[in-house]
Amino acid sequence: MSLTPISEAPTPLSSGAKRANGRVVLYCLAVLVLMTAMGFAAVPLYRIFCQRTGFGGTVSRATTGPAGAVLAQKLTVTFDTNVRGLPWVFKPEQGSQTIHIGESGLAFFTVANTSDRAITGHATYNVVPEQAGAYFHKLQCFCFTDQTIAPHTSMRFPVVYFVDPQFASDPDTKGFSDVTLSYTFFPAVKTQANAAKADPGLGGRPQAAL
Repeated sequence: MSLTPISEAPTPLSSGAKRANGRVVLYCLAVLVLMTAMGFAAVPLYRIFCQRTGFGGTVSRATTGPAGAVLAQKLTVTFDTNVRGLPWVFKPEQGSQTIHIGESGLAFFTVANTSDRAITGHATYNVVPEQAGAYFHKLQCFCFTDQTIAPHTSMRFPVVYFVDPQFASDPDTKGFSDVTLSYTFFPAVKTQANAAKADPGLGGRPQAAL
């Protein structure tokens, strides 16, 4: 004579247990959203950190012009532009410039917002090779603050920079004849109410609508 096993019905969860499980699910979702947001912000935040500390070939902001004599030695500066996560077109007006070490250079860049709304972005920057970053200084740059560009509008920005004469005597850099200054525009991490809108101090000038 065989016995038929008797299955027990699952015990229903109490209302307290259901609430606890719901809180766990919400907590997990919140952590997932936070980690995703941090992943998107990691690159611009890291680059901003490098700019503040001079790490990784980043360029420093200068408050005064170059000190010392202008050298006969020349350096070719190539300009590289990139955009991440923005409907913008960002280009240098000149592919490269050749300057004397110790003299100030002036370069122009254009940024166009091709979308139907105003957007705020922030440009990060660095120099390659990395060793040159310690001697590459900027006096004026759109990258110092957030930039807000109106829809279907193009803006023109100047950059004033110089290479410290000590570049030519440092064993790690004196052999270089060219460097690359690279910019990347990201969506602004935190849009400020006073974000620069064609700020005359930064030299931004609106161009004709697209």
